[in-house]
Formats: sequence, C-alpha cells, structure tokens
Amino acid sequence: MTSSFDLRIDETLLAIEEAIDDSGADIDYDTIGGILTLVFPNDSKVILNRQSATNQLWIAAKSGGFHLDWQDSGWFCVGEQATLNQLLSRVCTEQLKENIAFELP
Repeated sequence: MTSSFDLRIDETLLAIEEAIDDSGADIDYDTIGGILTLVFPNDSKVILNRQSATNQLWIAAKSGGFHLDWQDSGWFCVGEQATLNQLLSRVCTEQLKENIAFELP
C-alpha cells in the first residue's frame, strides 16, 4: 500500500517535471527510483529525493542541502523560511544563470 507521503512526493516530482516542460527553460531532468535530478547546461545538478524515514523532501543544490516538511498544504523549509516554490526558484535561477519561477500547485 502506498502511503499518503509517497503519493504527495510523487505528485510533487511530477508537477516539477511538468513545470520545467511548460517553462521552456534549458533544464533536463530524469526521475529514477523516486529521485528527480535536474541537469543544467553547465552540467550542475539539483537533486530532489524523498526521505521516507522523516517524511521529508530533500533538495541538494550547489548552494546547499535543504529539508522540507509538509505543512498545511505545501512543502516548507524551516531553515530557509521558504516554500518549495521559493526555494526551487532560487536554486534553479542560481544554477541556470537566468530567472525561473516555479508556481507548483
């Protein structure tokens, strides 16, 4: 049986893929085993993966590692005081070297 956490993560990763496709940004991605890897033209990467033991979404980027918890109706990084949309927009803009804004559901 799939947990609500796993369903939420799967929906989030799919929404990120769709947002990248819709944006037309020069970002490649690949999802294997619940790990979404974003690859930028300079070969840098942002990696998003589930941490089932803690019910968190983790993001690894050049600027650091971030742990997000589900709060109310969205992912939130307490350490950065940022939503997933804010954090993902920031790290992808840094690595893409052009503005990109995520507005995930």
